[in-house]
Amino acid sequence: MTYDAIILGAGGAGLLAAATAGQAGARVLVVDHASEPGKKILISGGGRCNFTNMGIEPGCFLSENPHFVKSALKRYTQWDFLGLVEAHGIAWHEKTLGQLFCDGSARQIVEMLLEECRRGGVEIRLSTPIGDIRHFDGQFRVGRDSAPNLVIATGGPSIPKMGATGRAYAIAEQFGLNVVPPRPALVPLTLGGEERLFKEISGVACPVVARAGGASFEEAALFTHKGLSGPAILQISSYWSPGEAIALTVLTDAASRLRAAKRKMPRAHLKAALAEHLPNRLAEALAEKIGLTAELGNLPDAVLDQAGETLTRLTFRPTGTEGYAKAEVTAGGIDTAELSSKTMEARKLPGLYAIGEAVDVTGWLGGYNFQWAWSSGVAAGRAIGAASKPA
Repeated sequence: MTYDAIILGAGGAGLLAAATAGQAGARVLVVDHASEPGKKILISGGGRCNFTNMGIEPGCFLSENPHFVKSALKRYTQWDFLGLVEAHGIAWHEKTLGQLFCDGSARQIVEMLLEECRRGGVEIRLSTPIGDIRHFDGQFRVGRDSAPNLVIATGGPSIPKMGATGRAYAIAEQFGLNVVPPRPALVPLTLGGEERLFKEISGVACPVVARAGGASFEEAALFTHKGLSGPAILQISSYWSPGEAIALTVLTDAASRLRAAKRKMPRAHLKAALAEHLPNRLAEALAEKIGLTAELGNLPDAVLDQAGETLTRLTFRPTGTEGYAKAEVTAGGIDTAELSSKTMEARKLPGLYAIGEAVDVTGWLGGYNFQWAWSSGVAAGRAIGAASKPA
């Protein structure tokens, strides 16, 4: 069969690109090896899909070219996607830090995208291996099908149990596009044996400020049997480089708080002072790490200030991450220098597009990566739709 566009991947980016192009008059085929569309959407946000964020800004995305995201995000905003959600009657609510979720199920978002595809006459083939891809005479051939436009929307290798692979990079390299080395992002960090004390408090969480790679995030951290997790850690993991330390502020204004505790309960020990502000098990672990055994009233203020410094800059040197199996997204990917920021089309090969997680664009935790999927998908879909209209 001959189409105007073949889209590889029935995830969020691929489906919205297909719907946009189809509704503009293009004949579109979506191909995916998965048995159902939008599998990552279905598991996101605890099954309620954190589909975008009120605070979408270009500075919330990582890329070798941080300016690349500006055009697509401006031309299809979080408000545009929210308008689509509301037009389909999907109830939603805002949680912390501008995160928007479905009141019901993430499946509502998938059904919305499928309905938009139906309106555009899009053909979707599931459980279909992509196979070999060729390009000649201005046509991309995928199996027996051909089209002048091919969209890489197969995502990255994060969450392989959902069928994720690195196929996008192989396709890009096949057609001469550079790939920024991919790595797990929004991922828990692992700690070595020297951090045994903190592994022993697995399951304890508390608000922190996490710092690494010139970035900082104020959210919750979770101590695990492998290391560190929780929103603050997932966020900072995207900025962390192997071998680098991360610093956690587990207690703000710690020195002044300890001095106040010394005046209030001079016969207490450090653990009791910390337990006023932190979970008991964490307070115990921190007191053991700092190692002050005397009563607070017998400790000079300078010693308390030094303990406070530890609490405001608790340093860990992760041994690594928990890998793609636990990564929410993939950092790196198809080099944005190879693509038009307006259309997502490859500069070297007209008709080839790359969108979503396949591209070297990684958003913060909290709906940012979905918005990039929507914005980049619409950018490509509009370009294909415009090119497919009769002269």
